[in-house]
Amino acid sequence: MHFDYVIYKITFPNGKIYVGKDIGGSGHSLRYFGSWNNALVAQDLTKEQLSDFTLRKEILFESNDKNEVSKKEGEFILALRANEVAIGYNQTHRPRAKK
Repeated sequence: MHFDYVIYKITFPNGKIYVGKDIGGSGHSLRYFGSWNNALVAQDLTKEQLSDFTLRKEILFESNDKNEVSKKEGEFILALRANEVAIGYNQTHRPRAKK
């Protein structure tokens, strides 16, 4: 079965993750690897890691319902703690600073 929309997890060489969705209608696109903040990732990687690295892309969820994928993306970000600075690069769903 073909799915138009997916949620994926990218794992970087330093072990941190990014959770995203591909709702461009291509599903398992080989060309799309997310829209993380390049500056955040680059500051965490050593020169050696930037010179020769592998990204791992895992498909976590598939659907033909764009709204379902959008909702599930947030659930995966929270469940995998990809929004916590020490674990991931997701900027959404960040814990609020306590006053």
